[in-house]
Amino acid sequence: MDAADFARACGYTGDSPALLEAFETIRRDGIAHARQDHIRHKAMIDELKQSEILFLAAVGPALSAGEAIEDAARVIACWRNMPRWRQERRLPDLVRAKQQRLVARYFRRYSERLWAREAA
Repeated sequence: MDAADFARACGYTGDSPALLEAFETIRRDGIAHARQDHIRHKAMIDELKQSEILFLAAVGPALSAGEAIEDAARVIACWRNMPRWRQERRLPDLVRAKQQRLVARYFRRYSERLWAREAA
């Protein structure tokens, strides 16, 4: 996808070289940011793959991946219903809840296979 295609996909119909270059910069930065997030998430999950105890410590006080997902969903829903000034103060809680949800979803899906291999 080139800059013009990306700009059209975003709704831009003009042909200004400066704006097309800006759309291309946005696209490249977005791809780089997504790659960094993926690498960071993969490293975090790789650390927790070592044992079930590490995973449970990471999602505590929840006792399972399902409970951790429910807790994270509750925190995210509460955060969305807060006034803007309170959301800004509680942003670290949102980041932590999203991270916990990501980890819990992964381990809900793959934990049985991972730790069965480790036990064998």
